[in-house]
Amino acid sequence: MTAALTLIASALAFVFVEMTSTWLVARKLRNNGIVDIVWSFGFGPLALLYIFMRPVVGCEAGVPTRAIVVSLMVAIWSWRLADHLAVRVQSHHPDEDVRYAKLRQEWGDQTDKRMFGFFQLQGALQVVLSLPVLLVIIDDTWGLGITGCLGLALWATGLFGESLADRQLARFRADPANKGKVCQAGLWNYSRHPNYFFEWLVWVGYAVFALGSPWGWLGLIAPALMLHFLLNVTGIPMTEELSLKSKGDAYREYQRTTSAFVPWFKKATTDEHG
Repeated sequence: MTAALTLIASALAFVFVEMTSTWLVARKLRNNGIVDIVWSFGFGPLALLYIFMRPVVGCEAGVPTRAIVVSLMVAIWSWRLADHLAVRVQSHHPDEDVRYAKLRQEWGDQTDKRMFGFFQLQGALQVVLSLPVLLVIIDDTWGLGITGCLGLALWATGLFGESLADRQLARFRADPANKGKVCQAGLWNYSRHPNYFFEWLVWVGYAVFALGSPWGWLGLIAPALMLHFLLNVTGIPMTEELSLKSKGDAYREYQRTTSAFVPWFKKATTDEHG
């Protein structure tokens, strides 16, 4: 555990610099939405940091296959999500994402000061969520094993599902005829938030992958924490609040008939009940 604690300390120093720099840029641009891009992209450099620190914390020479595979998993997922968010932020810049615009309105003159703390919390969250990756990278075991293969399969399913959901939503929104309507295309017909569900599945994949390493069960913190945020904090609650304001009764009917998170078959519609 000494090696893990050393890497955690190094990671905290890294994210402090990362998020302080991001805050300075966001302050200049007056667009705090860029933190979402940096937050997503930052997991790749964290994985590299853990790999480069292996000799420092006493790990064996060479980088095990398991460490390489989990690092590639992180890099691929991180780049895809950061790219997706960058397109979204750029599409409405200089206007901020509604979440940050709302906070700016609530915090007033204290916005910059409070955002600094918010950005640092985002950095700390990166470190906590990267725990399963850290545990795999400092493990000198080379083979993937059953848990590694299962974790990789879950990760791949989550990555594919999230990418597909994002594309389906983007295609729906690109059609002017759909303005003000509720997207129920593809995966969105079975879940109101398929992108969130498959994003969570990615984190389950990392955690399962880490179960094959010493203290790997600690990696379960990551999907548990992500599930809490998605279901109770900044994920579904805020998204649904905004959707209700913009789409009204159409979204209420969507809520009534469609699973909130896990993709599932629709409930009977009002018309079917007569």
